[in-house]
Amino acid sequence: MEKVTIEGVELILAHPDDYGIKWVGKEELTRQLKAAWSIISDDDLPLNPRIIGKPGVGKTTLAYSVAKETVKDVYILQCTSDTRPEDLIITPVISADQKISYYASPIVTAMIKGGICILDEGNRMGEKSWASLAPLLDNRRYVESIIAGIKIKAHKNFRIATTMNDDASTFDVPDYIQSRLQPQIEVDFPTAEEELNILKTNLPMAEENVLKITTKFLQNSHKAKEIYTMRDGVNIARYAIKLLNIDKSTTTNQALKQSITQILGENALKYFKDNK
Repeated sequence: MEKVTIEGVELILAHPDDYGIKWVGKEELTRQLKAAWSIISDDDLPLNPRIIGKPGVGKTTLAYSVAKETVKDVYILQCTSDTRPEDLIITPVISADQKISYYASPIVTAMIKGGICILDEGNRMGEKSWASLAPLLDNRRYVESIIAGIKIKAHKNFRIATTMNDDASTFDVPDYIQSRLQPQIEVDFPTAEEELNILKTNLPMAEENVLKITTKFLQNSHKAKEIYTMRDGVNIARYAIKLLNIDKSTTTNQALKQSITQILGENALKYFKDNK
């Protein structure tokens, strides 16, 4: 465990996240995110972008991929309705010998080490949690821990981004926080070509035919304004190739129909076109 001492308080740092994921979508979105995080003079500060879109369109993948190109250490904090202010800053843990240890959150660890933190699904958090991050998200760039009694300033290389799902199961983010989470980067459904490339990247073992038919299914659903996403497509194709692998007598169409039915329900089959 890596430890640091700040204002006489020892903090145990979080581990960075290391995933083998790569953004395969629109390069324009990577350009926007890199611009938001860039610094063009000594007097400049990075922006704190919010990345919005439907669940499963690749918001976190986009943020993580660009972050890994920018710095070595990237941290992801999964936000929920139960996320407390101390979860975002410092959490005290009492050991068996009744001593208190202070654990730095992924955000605070990134602040100390000059890394990048991604708040995943940030609009699932309530206002009280967001309020604890307000001074970090403006030109003050610090957080305060009431529990540990210390103030922590962000390293000059620290960056942060927040992903937000565009659905009904989230909270409204307070205006004073939204004004600090700028610019807004919108991730939409991919084009057919992008979708096929994403499937190939995630499922290099799959036959081309499976991926092409899955792409057609997704594109048909997008045209009908369904919320089926790239994540659904990857799961459908992955399950279909498993079905084909264990039963050689199964056809590609049969495997994909079964996969779509079990993953999205029978109603989704209306967007599936048999490959003649």
